[in-house]
Amino acid sequence: MKERKTPKTLLTLFWIVSALILVLSVGTADYLTGSEIGFSIFYLLPVTIATWYVGMPAGIALAVISAIAWLLVDQQEHVYRHSAIPYWNMGVRFGFFLIVLIILSRLKSAYEREKTMSSLDPLTGALNGRAFQERANDEIERARRYGRPFTVAYIDLDNFKVVNDRFGHNTGNIVLRSVADTARGNVRATDIVARLGGDEFALLFPETGEESARMALDKISSLLSVSLEENGWPVTLSIGAVTFRKPPDSVDRMLLAADTLMYAAKHDGKNRILHEVHGKEERRASD
Repeated sequence: MKERKTPKTLLTLFWIVSALILVLSVGTADYLTGSEIGFSIFYLLPVTIATWYVGMPAGIALAVISAIAWLLVDQQEHVYRHSAIPYWNMGVRFGFFLIVLIILSRLKSAYEREKTMSSLDPLTGALNGRAFQERANDEIERARRYGRPFTVAYIDLDNFKVVNDRFGHNTGNIVLRSVADTARGNVRATDIVARLGGDEFALLFPETGEESARMALDKISSLLSVSLEENGWPVTLSIGAVTFRKPPDSVDRMLLAADTLMYAAKHDGKNRILHEVHGKEERRASD
C-alpha cells in the first residue's frame, strides 16, 4: 500500500482559493459598512496568506486583486473631482501591498534558512540528532500505518581517536565530513543521513527491506574504506543495521537495537556490518 499524501498542488490551490474568498469577504464587508468604517488594512490579509504559503508571484497577484477590489468598492462610495484620482489611490495601495509582500517574502526566506540550519550538523552538513529523532519518529508512524518495512543503521568510526591524536583535529574533521558526504552522495533523496555526535552516524532507509538496505550499506562501506585507506587514515567502520518489518515502540528502541549491533560488530573485530531483521533470528556479518 502506498502512502497517500496531499499533493502540493492541491495545498497551493487551497491557499489561493482561501485568499480569494478572503478578498471577496473583505470587499463585501467594506461595501456594506460604507465609507465611515475603513477596511483598507484588511485587504492585506489575502496578500499575506498568498505570499507566505504560496510565494511572491501569488502574493503579487492577490495584491493586484485586492487593489482592484478596493477600487470597485471605493467608486461606489465616492465621487472625485477627477476620474483619475481613484486609480491613483489604487496604485498607491498596490505599491503599499507590494512593499509589504516583499518584506514578508524575505522574512519567509530567512525563516526557512534558519529552520534548515537548525536541523543540520554544522560540521558535516548532515542532519543533527534532534532532526533525526523527528524524521525517525515520522517513519515509525508511517510504518505503523502502512505496514512497510524500513531499515536503520548505526555507524561508528573505528580508531577515530588515533586520527585526532596523530594528524590533529582538523584532519579528524575532514574525515567526518568525508563520511557524511560519501553517505549522502550514495543514498536516495528520501534516505536520511545524520551525525548523532562525535564519530557516530545514523542512516535511515524508509520503505526499505533487508536486501536493498544491505546493498546500500555494502556500497557505502566499500567506498568509504577505499577513501580512508587512500588518504592514509587508519579508520574503519563498524555498522549495526536493523530492518524493522514491524515498527518499534519508539525511536529510542530503534536506535538501541542498531547501537547494540554496532557494539557487537566492534567486539567481533571491528570493520564489519552486522545486520538483523526485527522479529527474526537473523544476523549476517561481512569483514
